[in-house]
Amino acid sequence: MKALKDILYGVGLSAVSGSTAILVNSICFDSRLVGMDDVFIAIKGTLTDGHNYIDQAIASGAKAVVCESMPDKLINEVTYVEVTNGNAALAITASNFYGNPSKNLKLVGVTGTNGKTTISSLLYQLFKKAGFKVGLISTIKIMVDNKEYATSHTTPDALTINRHLALMNEAGVEYCFMEVSSHGIHQKRTQGLVFEGAIFSNLSHDHLDYHNTFAEYRDTKKILFDELPKGAFALTNIDDKNGLVMLQNTKARKYTYALKTYADYRAQILENQFDGQLLKINDNELWSKLIGHFNAYNMLAIYATADLLGLEKLEILRLLSELDNVDGRFQYFISKEKITAIVDYAHTPDALKNVLDTINTLRTGNENVITVVGCGGDRDRSKRPVMGHIASEMSNKAIFTSDNPRSEVPQTIIEEMEKGVEPHNTKKILAIENRKQAIKAACQMAVANDIILVAGKGHETYQETNGKRVNFDDFKIVKEILKSLDK
Repeated sequence: MKALKDILYGVGLSAVSGSTAILVNSICFDSRLVGMDDVFIAIKGTLTDGHNYIDQAIASGAKAVVCESMPDKLINEVTYVEVTNGNAALAITASNFYGNPSKNLKLVGVTGTNGKTTISSLLYQLFKKAGFKVGLISTIKIMVDNKEYATSHTTPDALTINRHLALMNEAGVEYCFMEVSSHGIHQKRTQGLVFEGAIFSNLSHDHLDYHNTFAEYRDTKKILFDELPKGAFALTNIDDKNGLVMLQNTKARKYTYALKTYADYRAQILENQFDGQLLKINDNELWSKLIGHFNAYNMLAIYATADLLGLEKLEILRLLSELDNVDGRFQYFISKEKITAIVDYAHTPDALKNVLDTINTLRTGNENVITVVGCGGDRDRSKRPVMGHIASEMSNKAIFTSDNPRSEVPQTIIEEMEKGVEPHNTKKILAIENRKQAIKAACQMAVANDIILVAGKGHETYQETNGKRVNFDDFKIVKEILKSLDK
């Protein structure tokens, strides 16, 4: 049990009814999970408003309610706390409740449109190889040293974040690498966390269904850097035109990385092959198993971060050469028939272009590139024709299909993708709504030395339609189909 006044420390309070000296058991923002003597925090979400469930929470045993507007009827035995922002209150109270766990380890946030998962996951992998106890909070999973926990959001809710950071404290974790999404920043999920540093990878077209404009999307990312403490580091990719924007108002120590321009950390691609690439990082050569320009940027960000966190430079280079690809990020295999199948999470125009650029750089020109791609439902519609254009322009054959249609009609999404296809590319595209059948068609079209790219879902092991998720793993499916077709 903890005193309510202690977990409210640092929260902007507008009004209080009742005593804040009471002891409370836990914090909840889902009324269905409230137990006896809990605090219920009413959040105004995009789909539901927690204020509509205050009575239900009290009936389930809530002893205190934190809300943005007081209910018309107040119950004497319950303490009501009015706050200016429910999301911020949740984040700060969660941090206080778990003993401000981010202060007890070195937490590094990674933000940007593409590369967050690769950078954070490989930093976790590198520091583990270096002998440290490490934590990871990512799209794919949460790791508390060697123990894995499932996650459903790029940046989880504030309670989940702080609960797992507290577990990291208990396990003696020294470093934690965390993906920080624009949604997470905007919804204050990272409020109250103390960051040792932040990394900006790049910014491109995404999430305009949530953020009204690109500028709003960019400025939301920038908040992570604006709120860094003076002793932290801010590391940014200055080859991206938004890179220096991230540093404009930060109090942190500023560092840059780049492949094309002068920066504190620089890299050059000397060789690029399907089994890896030879990089030159600050005058030292390194062989990496990860290929492509986008991975050269990722490796450089990882090198710079490890250096800023105090690891020895030559040791970092050795460890970088041992890093393996992240699931669903340019994950590939070659069938007996010499067909290369690549599965990648590329679900933005920029990411899709980067992957196809890499493939087209590595190919001899005699192979066909067959791309299977879709766009998610209930998400940014403006990127659909752009994705359609890129896939049809940069592939010999493009198959448009479903990719988590959610509540939308899959055929409608496909038709919006087709609007971006130039007339001279219309003969190159097929529309196959069923994703498994689309992958199968690509496999049947392919002959020896051809390259199949299955883009959009990457590590995801489900397909979401009308609120239901069914098992669906692109990598397993394409591998099974190609094996069945092997003679």
